[in-house]
Amino acid sequence: MNSKGTLGLGILISLVVGNMVGSGIFMLPRSLSEVASPAGVILAWLLTGFGVLVTALVFGNLAIRKPNLTGGPQIYAKELFKPDSKKSTLSGFMSTWGYWIGNLTGNVAIITTFAGYLSTFFPILTSQAVLLNIGSFTLYVGNTFTFVVCTILLWGTHYIILNGLENAGKLNVIATASKVIGFMLFIIIALFAFESSNILPFAEPKINEVGKSVGLFGQINSAAMTTLWAFIGVESAVVFASRAKRQSDVKKATIFGLLIALAIYIGISTLVMGILTQDQLVASQKPLIDAIEAVLGPIAGKVLAGIGLISLFGSTIGWIMLSAEVPYAAAKQGIFIPAFLKENNKSIPTFSLIVTNILGQLFIFSTVSKSISQAFDFIIYIATLSYLVPYLISTIFQLKLVITGETYNSLKERRWDFVIGFLATIYSVWVIIAGTADIKTFSFGVLLLLSGILFYNQLNKKETKKKSV
Repeated sequence: MNSKGTLGLGILISLVVGNMVGSGIFMLPRSLSEVASPAGVILAWLLTGFGVLVTALVFGNLAIRKPNLTGGPQIYAKELFKPDSKKSTLSGFMSTWGYWIGNLTGNVAIITTFAGYLSTFFPILTSQAVLLNIGSFTLYVGNTFTFVVCTILLWGTHYIILNGLENAGKLNVIATASKVIGFMLFIIIALFAFESSNILPFAEPKINEVGKSVGLFGQINSAAMTTLWAFIGVESAVVFASRAKRQSDVKKATIFGLLIALAIYIGISTLVMGILTQDQLVASQKPLIDAIEAVLGPIAGKVLAGIGLISLFGSTIGWIMLSAEVPYAAAKQGIFIPAFLKENNKSIPTFSLIVTNILGQLFIFSTVSKSISQAFDFIIYIATLSYLVPYLISTIFQLKLVITGETYNSLKERRWDFVIGFLATIYSVWVIIAGTADIKTFSFGVLLLLSGILFYNQLNKKETKKKSV
């Protein structure tokens, strides 16, 4: 992995699928059933799949046309403006900030899912017994233990990574293999246990939090952010583009990986809905386990939970490594705070890793006042909104290349790429609008992004000093 041009198509596809198919598949069946009927869930997957497909085509196209721009979609932000200008630096910084926030909050979604599946073995994690009352705030036993478990997993993973990427990588390989085994086991069993009556009525209105009836289109709109979370990581091949044997493989891997993940998501979501009733699914803290237990009993549930825990542990390692790499790589390109360049003697970006996990710890506090499933929903909304910033910028950058004609020799290619870029831009804008419909989530997401300005001042000071020398 240290030498350039060593990753073939197969490995790139595995990176895309492995990074996409993480915590989402373990918790999303419940999240989606809460806001949409079975018809709404399937249509949301298909619409999101199309939106992510055109976005993936943008990533693949940019990897071929701009092979020198590697490290992730946030790098395209600074290319929208004149090189080395303040606008270029600010754009690159804010895009990196959004992508980084998305990563570190996404880590917490994986960690809270781990706690949810650990409750199969330790039911105390979901206990509603009151531990403490302070005014209107009530601290439950389950929330307390969930917080402790999430904190131990976060900093335990931190310690593993600090001791070298090689061992962390080996653990990740074992976890990925466990993930594949677990999904195969679930699909085989679920196919035989599927009850069509559980997905009926197939398309019916849902009642939202304020008691209003939501039709099919409204359900798809509500599910848009949730389903998009499952595809975060589709840009993984782009992040590793500099290590690909052929740049054309980046585009192929992105598309093939997306289609494989989409098939897994639709298949498992539909099968879970066919095993559990809608009421059971909405109430579930660990839907896949509850579905297996409904068919084969608690022992089978514990086996699948064990496999899920190994898988989620591996995902935690992989995503924390990636999260720490994002600001480190940006700092090397001069668009992030220089302090993030600090490494230990094992080439681990220590400062970046520490800050990433401290911020992640702040999000883990959401488990103190929310159930595991509520904390998961809250976190993935914030994370997905943060990811949409660099995604949207990538699509705009493609439109810029098409309009200026840079890297193009054929008018036909420009027309086709304009259509793809335009559709991807419309999709990103639509999901942002859908995701910010809730003013509370919108306000918190905006505050997180704007908080980057405070840190940008540190970078700006460094740049000013450099020019004055």
